[in-house]
Amino acid sequence: MHFNLRVFLNLVCIILTLTIHCSAIYLKTVLAQDLAQVVTPTRDGETERTELPNVMIMLIDDMGVMDTSVPFLVDREGKPVRYPLNDAYRTPNMERLAERGARFTEFYAMSVCSPSRISLMTGQNSARHRTTTWINPDTNNKGPNGPPEWNWQGLDTNSFTMARWFHDAGYRTIHVGKGHFGPRNTPGEDPTNLGFDINVGGSSIGQPGSYYGTKNFGNLGPKPTHGVPGLEAYHGKEIFLNEALTLEAQRYVTQSVRDSKPFFLYFPHYAVHAPFQPDPNFAADSQPEFKNKNSQAYASLIQSMDDSLGKMLAHFESLNVAENTLVIFLGDNGSDAPLGGPHEVASSAPLRGKKGSHYEGGVRVPFMISWAKPASNAIQNQFKIPAGSIVRQWGAIYDVLPTVAELIHREIPSTHRVDGRSLLGSLSDLDSGTPVREREFLMHFPHAPHRSDYFTIFRKGDWKLIYHYFPTPPGQASHYQLFSLSEDPFEQHDLAESNPEILKELIAQMTSSLDQQNALYPVDPQGEPVRPAQP
Repeated sequence: MHFNLRVFLNLVCIILTLTIHCSAIYLKTVLAQDLAQVVTPTRDGETERTELPNVMIMLIDDMGVMDTSVPFLVDREGKPVRYPLNDAYRTPNMERLAERGARFTEFYAMSVCSPSRISLMTGQNSARHRTTTWINPDTNNKGPNGPPEWNWQGLDTNSFTMARWFHDAGYRTIHVGKGHFGPRNTPGEDPTNLGFDINVGGSSIGQPGSYYGTKNFGNLGPKPTHGVPGLEAYHGKEIFLNEALTLEAQRYVTQSVRDSKPFFLYFPHYAVHAPFQPDPNFAADSQPEFKNKNSQAYASLIQSMDDSLGKMLAHFESLNVAENTLVIFLGDNGSDAPLGGPHEVASSAPLRGKKGSHYEGGVRVPFMISWAKPASNAIQNQFKIPAGSIVRQWGAIYDVLPTVAELIHREIPSTHRVDGRSLLGSLSDLDSGTPVREREFLMHFPHAPHRSDYFTIFRKGDWKLIYHYFPTPPGQASHYQLFSLSEDPFEQHDLAESNPEILKELIAQMTSSLDQQNALYPVDPQGEPVRPAQP
């Protein structure tokens, strides 16, 4: 009897264990299915379940708003205006994306890369997250008068990131390309510490040692410091970096689709950052508009990057996910085209300035948002992007996070402060015919040396203020520059002296915005913060 009771109790335990295990599997399956769907409201107030959309963000390094055959600048009536650089560059796949979706005529990023990348991932202005210059992988590069407490470490395992947020929503999160979220030997060096399931190519470096597979993408030599990681399968081969990264992006997207997992593909190309090395598939000397080897190589990098975009769009169609995949395309700072000086009308002509400068050419980037293939389905009907639309309501790189949050109907934690706002309203308000100007844009750079040193940009409406903390005659002899972008979009006429009241008002508003975001100021020789001075 005792034996039979023991057997009976063992059987009961086995049955309970199996029941709990099966229930756990069932719950996991159901939750996974729920996470792969989004509840969207219908016109009659009912709700329906649709599949979560896939998202690809393609970020192009050092690509400014004029580095394309797509005209982003418009006239007073909002019609696109082509300039010589639009006719010089060849980006047919960008043209195709513009025809399918929307382009913003005025879109801002930070003036250098790491601040923009962290703003994209966090939805915060760089003044708030305090990574206010590019991250040198090995040395704290705050500059002689830079704030000692600036965020050189970048992102870490505790940081809120778009990748972690997508991952928690049930997405497979894929990073292919340049990281530059933190210095060497810190958590931010590896994107898998920041919420990405997969990382190919991302590390602490800001540029590749080489674009060529025959050079192992910079991994050759006794102490390679700028080798692109994760591409060993392509070492020694006749393949360009852009193509190798594209093949890897396609591979992991295919795996996600086969696994029935929605994907977030963050695809930050190393192109078109220096070194200026041409893609052999796009001959640099075939573009006679560019007169020297560096500018021809830059044009080749632009065309090669555009080819990658086209291949990704085609791949989404081949997998039958194009109608459910949102594509966001943008640059991380102004153009670095080797066409002229940092404060001239050259690299971003007719805009003034280039990457690293305080003029519009240093902070204006291309921005397009589109479904990979427009269709009339549930998710596209909820998140409508009028084909071929031109949006004159300007936005900024920290708007991307709240935009995709509205797309998938998922809240951002209230404990995480966001400076951006969703762009969906701009896409649905195209009939107004006039740009909305009430927004503020703040770009804070309390560092040196760079093409412009120790400055803050503050735009309010059509007015743009530039404040120089340590004015010097070779660069800027006064603390203040003031431009009316509606009347002088190319920043040729400084109005600081002729508009003292407006100048005072903007200085006060800029200082208030900096303080609200807990910005760090440059310091004087005694280490004391140097705050903006009233005129």
